[in-house]
Amino acid sequence: MPNLSRNKFLQTLPDIVIPLLPEPLQGIQSRQPWRWLVQFHYGEPRLHYEVAKAMRRDGWEMGFHCEARDKHLNRVLLDGFRRHLFEIKDTLGERVEAEMWDRGWTKIYEVYPDADLTTAYQLEIAQRLVEIITCLHPIYVELRSSVAQVYR
Repeated sequence: MPNLSRNKFLQTLPDIVIPLLPEPLQGIQSRQPWRWLVQFHYGEPRLHYEVAKAMRRDGWEMGFHCEARDKHLNRVLLDGFRRHLFEIKDTLGERVEAEMWDRGWTKIYEVYPDADLTTAYQLEIAQRLVEIITCLHPIYVELRSSVAQVYR
């Protein structure tokens, strides 16, 4: 099975991910702002699911990134996800972490083991991202709704 280039691997990932999502979640949008990553969001691009080559580690980082300009919002979302971390790990496994990141950003993510960039591995990455979105998105919707009520 021939390998895909990293760019082709990421460019075509949305075409695999979106149909695998449960129907109510298929309205997700994707974008590739840089060649080394692809992002998926539901209308707020700064609050997105992301797949990118992991820095300083072998594998692919994938998860939910809170990169809003409002650092307080990012922290509130992180704290909310941390309150659910036991159930998240129970569903997704122990590799999932929730942490502060750069510039007041936060993320809930895992590093998925590396492999050759074949179409079979691309499907594996897509399926794992679908598991992550399916687990995290209901929590995010609940947290985002509670934040919206506070800011009204």
